[in-house]
Amino acid sequence: MIRVGLPGATLLRASALAREVPIASHVLDYAIRLVLATHPDRPGAPKVTTSYVRYGASPRGAQALVLAGRIRALLEGRLNVAYEDIRWASHPALRHRIILNLQADVEGITTDRVIDELLERVPEE
Repeated sequence: MIRVGLPGATLLRASALAREVPIASHVLDYAIRLVLATHPDRPGAPKVTTSYVRYGASPRGAQALVLAGRIRALLEGRLNVAYEDIRWASHPALRHRIILNLQADVEGITTDRVIDELLERVPEE
């Protein structure tokens, strides 16, 4: 089955527009804290991270999280990024950027479960 997508020029304009969607400093700070919470060697890292994460998401993870949040805000018809956009984008932006340890494998802990717990533990403000 062949599906027709957006014309290339339209896609490029949409991509440029998404990068222009503003994000408030407190929402950006939340996205950064969420990514930093994936690092097990960071002081104050959540227990789920120290127990099950070998390597946390890189700065590119934060960039992907913010860009996906901007795209979601546009798709939802909003002119700025909200906390809910960051939460919505967290799984697709971070799941492949977090490397779990052997203990997680033994206990059947998934990256999605780690992200779920981080979303519960990392305060928005």
